[in-house]
Amino acid sequence: MNHTNIHQTRRWLSLSLVALLALTTQACAQDSSDSSHAPSAAQSSTATAPQLSGLPDFTQLVHKAAPAVVSITGVRIIKSGASEQQQQQQAMPDLPPNSPFRQFFKHFFGPNNPFDQPFESKERILGSGFIISSNGYIVTNRHVVVGDTELKVRLLDRHEYTAKVIGMDKRTDLALLKIDAKDLPTLPLGNSNQLQVGQWILAIGNPFGFDYTATQGIISALSRNLPDENYVPFIQTDAAVNPGNSGGPLLNLQGQVVGVNSQIYTNSGGFMGLSFAIPINIVKDVIDQIKAHGKVSYGWLGVMVQGMDQSLAQSFGLQQPIGALVAQVEPNSPAAKAGFKSGDIILDFDGKPVKRSGDLPPLVGSTPIGTVVPVEILRDGKHMTLKVKIGKLNEQQLKQASEKAPVENGHGRMGIATETIPHDQLGELGLKHDAVVIKAMNPNGVAAQSGLQIGDIILDFDRHRVSSSTELNRLVREAPAGRPIPILILRDKMPLFTAITLPK
Repeated sequence: MNHTNIHQTRRWLSLSLVALLALTTQACAQDSSDSSHAPSAAQSSTATAPQLSGLPDFTQLVHKAAPAVVSITGVRIIKSGASEQQQQQQAMPDLPPNSPFRQFFKHFFGPNNPFDQPFESKERILGSGFIISSNGYIVTNRHVVVGDTELKVRLLDRHEYTAKVIGMDKRTDLALLKIDAKDLPTLPLGNSNQLQVGQWILAIGNPFGFDYTATQGIISALSRNLPDENYVPFIQTDAAVNPGNSGGPLLNLQGQVVGVNSQIYTNSGGFMGLSFAIPINIVKDVIDQIKAHGKVSYGWLGVMVQGMDQSLAQSFGLQQPIGALVAQVEPNSPAAKAGFKSGDIILDFDGKPVKRSGDLPPLVGSTPIGTVVPVEILRDGKHMTLKVKIGKLNEQQLKQASEKAPVENGHGRMGIATETIPHDQLGELGLKHDAVVIKAMNPNGVAAQSGLQIGDIILDFDRHRVSSSTELNRLVREAPAGRPIPILILRDKMPLFTAITLPK
């Protein structure tokens, strides 16, 4: 390459560099001009964030609902035998009522026998509720206010009132209170039949005494059946509910009460992700009956039913477990008069599907007495419809049903199902008083691990005589966790003590 060509090449490169610098400067100026009009990356992200999240804003809901939520406190008077503290101070064992050692101590101590001294103790009440009428009617749980109580109701504005119990219902664990006040804020009642799994909900209550705590979550399941709660198809949620929340409202996003928070499932005493609420449609019916009659009546069909598993369903000609299998029909009951038979499978009650045996009791119980309803059944592989006139459930029928009906999750903490021994069989077994016999057992439950067996007769539980399955249910529910509990059983007509440690 000669000198002239080198010179021309250098000149061309210089011109190209100048042109490139000019273009770069123009582009930077254009970017600067655009940035003055366009939002920054942070601004753009902020502007679109609400659309991306899709989460509800609960602030206005809490603001409107909280004034109608109340905190319930008070003192419950408990009358019983010698307290645990007294027993420890006296260094005396807690003996069963029929123990021969009681007679010894009675003779030794005379009229000052510590085992015969009644005592009174006080238990602090802590719960929640909500106002349903401006003149002072309040809904809460029965277990919050049951017993000899001195109740105080406190509002969000710190006003405090003495509350009167208008009525209670044991079956649904609901209570209606009244305070002497006017022009109170109220909560509207929704329709629990319209609830769906996955729907947002909000709970407001008094957990551990922390007033007006709001927790949110979703509905986890519907129509959940719990042991010994046959008349309530519970709403299951994952909203945090703890001791003190009982009786508080469960709200939808429209601010309507769709349930009453009632129970939690826990191994620790605190929230573990599962809480249960009474559907508001059941609450409405119970409250209306308490206002009108002072008590609650339930419909009665007169059948004892059990659940279906796959093998049982196939034996009745079903492809999958569905419906409620009639194990027994009570004589002279509405079901007997309508033509029900043992072995019938109830598939539909008054137009409502019966998918599990637990679906039937709340459907029957909520049906007005005297109503004639169609019931679809499967009998000998054929579908048919029976019409039955619903009767009135009385306490004796309820007791018999709870003691004799097969229990799918009976005595859940122990892992057993029991049956009260009929009176005409007591003599054959060498028994002088009522008792219960273990009819079924979870092989992985604590009862099986403690050595209990099917056929064992339970005489005493934690030094309390057991006269029925209902009584055992109560004792098991109220028993403390984490310490061995003595159980007196009869096996092969020989008395035998064993110990069991229950979970919470």
